[in-house]
Amino acid sequence: MNAITEFPPTPKGRDFEIKALGLRDFAGLRRDDQRLDPFELARYAKLLVVDYEQIEPFLSGETREELLQGSKDSWSGGACSQRLPDGRKLIILNPTHSPNRQNATLMEEISHVFLGHQPSRLAVRTLNKQGKTIARDYRPEIEEEAYGVGAAALVPFASLKRFIRRGKTSREIAKHFNVSRDLVEYRIKISKLWDEYASSILVNREY
Repeated sequence: MNAITEFPPTPKGRDFEIKALGLRDFAGLRRDDQRLDPFELARYAKLLVVDYEQIEPFLSGETREELLQGSKDSWSGGACSQRLPDGRKLIILNPTHSPNRQNATLMEEISHVFLGHQPSRLAVRTLNKQGKTIARDYRPEIEEEAYGVGAAALVPFASLKRFIRRGKTSREIAKHFNVSRDLVEYRIKISKLWDEYASSILVNREY
């Protein structure tokens, strides 16, 4: 295959893709259409993924209600800043999210590790006498890179382009790679394939 067609046309897209291919190679995948299992790869990143049910007994009723109801759409996963004695880092995924979404969340955390990102920190800032607020040391460029590389590792550009040319929908592509439809459409857009995708779907519907 012509190497030029294997990468997105933008510098950022190409950078994400190269790093993602490194992750896939590390995972032992030899074909760009093979499904990547983030839970398997997490072991090599020294991440211990713990089921929410394992920590639930240690949470107060108020905390459980907030995590699973009030703020269930405000968090995808979390990593403990302190490592375990064996060097692993604890990861907890939102149990209300679908397995496909959990795959993307875990892949983002794995990307942080392999890219050498420093973890975000939480700081408690006093607002007034009524209470406090928790502010996260959020760095958009770091989060974008981690998500972008993780998404590219889950859905490689070369195979994505072939699926589009075969008339596959984002739903079908998502099912193949065991990811969400939103992630596939993000990959299509950031890879500058949306016009080709829209045309392909339109043509196939006509036939």
